[in-house]
Amino acid sequence: MSAATTDALMRLEQLPGVADAVAEARDACTSLRWHEGLRRRIPEAAAESRVRGAAASALLEGAEPAGSQHSVDLVRDLVRGARTFAERPEDPVWRVLAGAVRVTSATERLGATHLGAPGQVLAGLHAAAVGDLLPPARVGRPRGPGEDCPEWAELGDLPTPAEVRSRLAMVHELISSVPSGTGPVLLVAAVVHAELVTVRPFGLGNALVARAVERTILRVGGLDPTGVAVPEVGHADRAGTDYRGALGAYACGDPEGVRLWLLHVAEAVRRAAAEGVRVADAVRAGRLG
Repeated sequence: MSAATTDALMRLEQLPGVADAVAEARDACTSLRWHEGLRRRIPEAAAESRVRGAAASALLEGAEPAGSQHSVDLVRDLVRGARTFAERPEDPVWRVLAGAVRVTSATERLGATHLGAPGQVLAGLHAAAVGDLLPPARVGRPRGPGEDCPEWAELGDLPTPAEVRSRLAMVHELISSVPSGTGPVLLVAAVVHAELVTVRPFGLGNALVARAVERTILRVGGLDPTGVAVPEVGHADRAGTDYRGALGAYACGDPEGVRLWLLHVAEAVRRAAAEGVRVADAVRAGRLG
């Protein structure tokens, strides 16, 4: 990581309340790491975390399947093959849900080596997130001249392709720094997440990709090494109103707006660890569906 980027992260950590919030999130993740329910059962708990994360990520996209079955139960059935997306191929809610399931599941296969090629990571996650929702030529590729993105219009004017390239270069630098441990993991994850949403480099699926990248950074960077915390649930709490408001604050670009986003992410990670504890409790008690 360049000295300029390192200095910028240090300045973010010095914003009022941020260091304390990051420390509280780190303590919550440490407690989760040593939960008795995770002894020899981390893969099972991590799989359940991805199920709950996919359901929450879809909810943040406004995709809540109609019917009596709880969305987490539905996602669990889809992941294990008890149900298929072919049941409702034309249902837009199910198509978004499919993207959330695919992109969250794809994070399982990403490790430190992969983050050394951040462009490939983002392209692969985007392909998982959007499926056939975009023409093949636009899948995994940042927007070019004349290409639009209808998402997150409330964040302001769409950055130009030149701006996208410039800000993606910084995102790539942050992602590739994660395996080396040269930056504060939570702040790296927070900035990458917010940049991918506000810059909107892809035609669709930017927030789905952003949440998947955040999940990956938290795990590979060692803050949540078991992968059992559920950051998507942390963001979706209170129906995601805090999430959208905090991203709007970040998009303003002033220090106070950035501070509000960082505090939101720290609190979301703390809630993510609490949800991870509930996952571990369910694994230990044999209560998973």
